[in-house]
Amino acid sequence: MRMRPTLSWTPAEDLPPGTSDPEPVADALRTGGVLVLSGAGISTESGIPDYRGVGGSLSRHTPMTYQDFTGGAQARRRYWARSHLGWRTFGRALPNAGHRAVAAFGRHGLLQGVITQNVDGLHQAAGSEGVVELHGSLDRVVCLSCGAFSPRRELARRLEEANPGYDPVAAGINPDGDADLTDEQVGDFHVVPCTICGGVLKPDVVFFGETVPPRRVAHCRELVREATSLLVLGSSLTVMSGLRFVRQAAQEGKPVLIVNRDPTRGDRYAATRVALPLGTTLSAVADRLGITVDGEATPG
Repeated sequence: MRMRPTLSWTPAEDLPPGTSDPEPVADALRTGGVLVLSGAGISTESGIPDYRGVGGSLSRHTPMTYQDFTGGAQARRRYWARSHLGWRTFGRALPNAGHRAVAAFGRHGLLQGVITQNVDGLHQAAGSEGVVELHGSLDRVVCLSCGAFSPRRELARRLEEANPGYDPVAAGINPDGDADLTDEQVGDFHVVPCTICGGVLKPDVVFFGETVPPRRVAHCRELVREATSLLVLGSSLTVMSGLRFVRQAAQEGKPVLIVNRDPTRGDRYAATRVALPLGTTLSAVADRLGITVDGEATPG
């Protein structure tokens, strides 16, 4: 059974207020064994917008659902035209101070692991190891018929060859790698099939309306069980794929700390929510811990 997409959430009036004091985050990291759960908000300072913050992409864009993608060739044409254009922006994005701080915490042995809801690969580009990509990654493609995987850069090359000169101006780029294009801009964009069986190609990401693979969920649940606390970075926790781990941590009596400027669906389970920008907050935490955050980054 595929879960029904949850695109919005209205904060309850009785949610606890946020704080501007990052010390609880520093305290948790001093203890060690922290499991990080990151969302789209950690990548906004890299030029990739989030879904639900101020100016978030949901105000102008409805993400492609699994049902739409598999339901018709026109929907796939629209998706691949927009994603092909958006991939160029994703390929140029660099890790920001937040990603680099998380990597530094990991190098100093303070983390149990990193789970990310993002598909941009920026945690790995910053140097984090063993990152669990909850929703997959845009840099891989899978065939829905034969199950073969292939690199996204290979597909990008094939799409360039099939659509020479295709370079419309997008109104914006979204966290799922989609560019905002009109139907006229999509035009008769040519989609290419699997080179092995001729089947339908899909990015190796979990679309809205699609479930996270059970083995991946089980691995994440084990990471929560082994952690001393859960640190949520830049996620509204609107979708259950991330919220379930917050609920698990709270049920197991482990502190949940959230860094997010806006209220989240997980605030009622959290010991604290730091309502400050992520890059600034995590850099300040690193300073308090005497940790140097590397300034160099490589493309994602």
